[in-house]
Amino acid sequence: MKKIQKKLNQIFQNKELRKKLLFTAAIFFVYRLLANIPLPAIDVERLGQMFDSNQFLSLLNIFSGGTLSNFSIAAVGISPYITASIVLQMSAMVFPALKEMQKDGQAGQEKYNQYTRLLSVPLGVVQSISVLALLNSQGLIQSRDPLTIITMVMSLIAGGMIVMWLGELLSEYGVGNGISMILFAGIVSQFPVAVAQAISVSSSEQWTTNIIFVGLFLAIISLIVYVNEAIRKVQIQYAKRMRGGRQLGGQMTHLPIRVNVAGVMPIIFAVSLMLAPSFIGRLLISSGKDQFIGWGQNLTIWFSQTNPIYMISYFLIVFIFTFFSALVFFNAEDISKELKKSGAFVPGIRPGSPTKKYLEYVVTRITLIVAIFLGFIAIMPSLAQLFTGVNSLAIGGTSVLIVVSVVLETTKQVESMLVGQNYDQYT
Repeated sequence: MKKIQKKLNQIFQNKELRKKLLFTAAIFFVYRLLANIPLPAIDVERLGQMFDSNQFLSLLNIFSGGTLSNFSIAAVGISPYITASIVLQMSAMVFPALKEMQKDGQAGQEKYNQYTRLLSVPLGVVQSISVLALLNSQGLIQSRDPLTIITMVMSLIAGGMIVMWLGELLSEYGVGNGISMILFAGIVSQFPVAVAQAISVSSSEQWTTNIIFVGLFLAIISLIVYVNEAIRKVQIQYAKRMRGGRQLGGQMTHLPIRVNVAGVMPIIFAVSLMLAPSFIGRLLISSGKDQFIGWGQNLTIWFSQTNPIYMISYFLIVFIFTFFSALVFFNAEDISKELKKSGAFVPGIRPGSPTKKYLEYVVTRITLIVAIFLGFIAIMPSLAQLFTGVNSLAIGGTSVLIVVSVVLETTKQVESMLVGQNYDQYT
C-alpha cells in the first residue's frame, strides 16, 4: 500500500504528467457524454431489449462502450478509423508509395494519417447506412422520412469523426495511444453493468460455477500480461573494425522481438468480419420471402455465439490474420538492412537476405503460439457459456485483452515520464 501511495505522489508531483492525466480524464468525460446522447426517431426501449436477448449483440455493445444499446450519436464510434487503418496497412503491402510514405519521417507520417482520416469518412457512411438498415429491418426506426434518415446518417458520421478527433487529441496531449484509450474507456464503462447482470441472473446453484469462472478470468488476465510482455531475444554481434589505432565493435547483444507482434488487431478485424453473417441473416429474415427467411434463419443459427461453426470460423479468422498482421507490423527486410548498415549480424547467418529469412522464420514460429492464444481468447466467452451454462457472460476475451494491453502500455509511458523527471533532477 505504501508503494502505491508513493507512486501516486510521484505521479501528481510531476506537473506535466498531472496535466496529461487531467486532460485524459476530460476527454473521457466528453466521450461518455457523447455516448449518452441518443439519436432521434429510434425506439431505444425495444433496441435495449434486442441487445439484452442476444449474447453476441451484448458483447458487441460492451465493445462499443454502450453506444449501441441506446444508439447514441457515437454509435459508429472509432470503428471507421480502425477499419481505415487496417485497409491502408494492407494497401501498403501492394502500393510501395504508401510504404515509403510511412518511412518519410514526420511529414510522411502526417500525410499517411491524413489519408486514414479521409478514408474514414466513406467507411463511416457505409457503416452508418448498414446499421440503420438493420434497425429498419427490425422495425426500430419510428420515422422513415428521407430528411430524418439523412439527418441520422449525418449525425452518426459526425459523431464518429468527433470520436476520432478526441482520440487524436489524446495521443497528442494525453496519456497513451488515443484510439486504444477510447476503446479502453468504452469497455471499462460497461464492466460494472455486465458484472451486475451476471450476478442478478445467477441462481444459488450457479455461485460455485461463477467463483470458478472468476478464478479462470484472473488466470486469463495473468496469461495476457505474460504474453504481452514476452520477448524473443535474437542474439546479434557487431563486426570488429579498426579506427584511430583502436579496435571497435565485436560486442554481443540481442535484438528484442515482441512475441505478440500483432497486438489486438487480429481480433478487432475478426469481430468486424463475424458481424456480417448475423447482419445478412437478419436482413434476409426481414425480407418476408420464404426462401430468404430460411437462409436467414440458418445463418442466424450457424453464427450464434455457442454454435461450433461460429467458434471454428472465429478462431480460424483470428489465427490467419495474426500471421498476416505479424508480417505487416514486423518488417524483417528493413531490420536486416539496418543491421547490415550498422555492421551487426546474427552469428552463423550471413547479412542481407539470409538474415531477413531467418528473422521471418523466428517471427513465424513465435506467431504460431500467439495465433493459437488469440484464437482462444476470441472464443473464450463462447466456451464459457457452453461449459458453464451461464448465458450472461458477455465480457469477451477481446475486451479483456484490450483493457490489459492499454493498462500495460499506459503504465510504461507513465514510468518513462517519471524516470525522465528523476533524470532531470541530476543533470
